[in-house]
Amino acid sequence: MARFAANLTYLFTELPMLQRFAAARRAGFDGVEILFPYDLAAKELLQAAHSSELSFVLMNTPPPNWAGGPRGFAAEPGNEERFRHDFDRALRYAQLLKVRHLHVMAGKAEGPDARATYLRNLAWASARAPEISLTIEPMNRVDMPGYFLDCFDLAGQIIDEIDVPNLGLQFDVYQAHMIHGDVIDTWHRHARNVRHIQIAGCPGRHEPRAGEIDYAGFFRAVDAAGFSGWVGAEYTPRTSTEAGLRWLRSA
Repeated sequence: MARFAANLTYLFTELPMLQRFAAARRAGFDGVEILFPYDLAAKELLQAAHSSELSFVLMNTPPPNWAGGPRGFAAEPGNEERFRHDFDRALRYAQLLKVRHLHVMAGKAEGPDARATYLRNLAWASARAPEISLTIEPMNRVDMPGYFLDCFDLAGQIIDEIDVPNLGLQFDVYQAHMIHGDVIDTWHRHARNVRHIQIAGCPGRHEPRAGEIDYAGFFRAVDAAGFSGWVGAEYTPRTSTEAGLRWLRSA
């Protein structure tokens, strides 16, 4: 059975970051994600997680300037040195936090050179961090124009080509819906590679309840596949986080 993690970058934002951990535990979450935790000391974040008895499930690389900064550059030809330098920084942070999954962002790029660069960088990163689960996540080009990894089928091909045990798929349900339309069919085609799931409603990327995505059907498919990993709640609440948590109690 899947376990739920609160994405503290999006949830409980009425509180300072270190207070969001306890709020997540009180709400019923068992784990947390933070997209880019680099602005806070790892020791403080780890203490907050331990105090609330929460698992630190996921973070992103590279350490960015998220407001207008690059969304990764693992697929950008010519940026290999920068990728490796920033990956090592992110890896040290992930090791201190004892993070289960480290999401490697592809960045904006296209064409055969970008694909070859992405393969080389992911193979290098997988060998560099054999003890940590690395994930890649397709993102739709409406929300993220120019992002290289814009298709779940491409992600599956890349994971199969690199063929290492610590590289897998981050299955964001909102992204699957935006890219392919049929979430459950996309799940069935790629479930074998999935290491982590993220959820949000569509349209609007709000709470995962009423909307275009059949979450009841999706979770039945997840349970039937025997998935026992984490499901990250990565959405923007319509009002307050607490007011929109009926979906979690139902799940």
